[in-house]
Amino acid sequence: MKLPKLRIGNLIARIPIIQGGMGVGISLSGLASAVANEGGIGVISGTAVGFREPDFRLHYRASSIKGLKEEIRKAREYSPDGIIGLNLLSAMTNFAELAKAAVEEGIDIIFAGAGLPMRLPEVTKGTDTKAVPIVSSARAAVLICKNWDNKYSVVPDAIVVEGPLAGGHLGYSAKQLDNIDDIDVEDIALDVKKNLVPFEQKYDKHIPVVVAGGIYDGNDIARVLAKGLDGVQMATRFVATDECDADERFKMAYVNAKKEDIIYIQSPVGLVGRAIRNKFLDDVAMGIKKPIRCQYNCLKTCDPKASPYCIADALLNARQGDLDNGFAFAGANVYRIDRIVSVKELINELVESAEAALDEMAKLIESNTV
Repeated sequence: MKLPKLRIGNLIARIPIIQGGMGVGISLSGLASAVANEGGIGVISGTAVGFREPDFRLHYRASSIKGLKEEIRKAREYSPDGIIGLNLLSAMTNFAELAKAAVEEGIDIIFAGAGLPMRLPEVTKGTDTKAVPIVSSARAAVLICKNWDNKYSVVPDAIVVEGPLAGGHLGYSAKQLDNIDDIDVEDIALDVKKNLVPFEQKYDKHIPVVVAGGIYDGNDIARVLAKGLDGVQMATRFVATDECDADERFKMAYVNAKKEDIIYIQSPVGLVGRAIRNKFLDDVAMGIKKPIRCQYNCLKTCDPKASPYCIADALLNARQGDLDNGFAFAGANVYRIDRIVSVKELINELVESAEAALDEMAKLIESNTV
């Protein structure tokens, strides 16, 4: 059974897979364009995206805009016919200006998480850029829809529902994660889907619901699609690819990770995150404060004076392969990765196994109805 296409407004992805945005500098034009060329939706991370600019520290905001525009242009050059998205954290101090710059460059979609992107339509309304919030509950989805409906007379073009098995910053409290087995992201997504019906009816449009967090293989994709959801978002699997924009040593941290290495951390930005344990994080856990020279003021929720380390620097160091002075965020299933492959090989594997799983489901249903 062929996988259905993922339709977000007038955008049609040949396969229903979104590559999740990963910062700092993990998913840039190289990875995003490779995924887009294979029929998925490739996503650039906007977090500290101007790190290659020589005046990045002194002129963080201007460098970020310049770096972002360059990455979008390169992605377009590498994948002229593909769908390219941008991932932004709602907590970023330069969220609005990056969103505006991306729209000016003709980005196809803006995915916005790490908070409720209540003002995103101020930038995207009336443009061709699709606005897609990332949420962790039906309540959050409804709040966004009501706000956008009342203030801007629009609703989201799609919604990504991210579960607790995702990597990086999570939309769940430490208490919720203590009972992680009670949280089923697919159930949450179905609840979101149900609550979107009145907004779909009012605006006469389908709002696709995409599942993220813990999606690892074709069986996961098939299960999500069989439940009537529209697609999946995957990030961790795409790190261990040739085209991922991170240093090879960063990728090998994924390949070498064991199940017991995956831990929760309390991020300096006030959120719980999932990462691969290393000496840097062990030092932080023991109360060793790392040198901070913050000139970014990149996240609204970060207080450099109270932080044990600068998360932007730590993630950037790791991206460059310096894991002694940083760490890698990763999803809960990272320990299952055992090699680095091309994006084409990974997507072919995912599509073939998902289609086979859907065929098996169809056979089982048929046998039970005979």
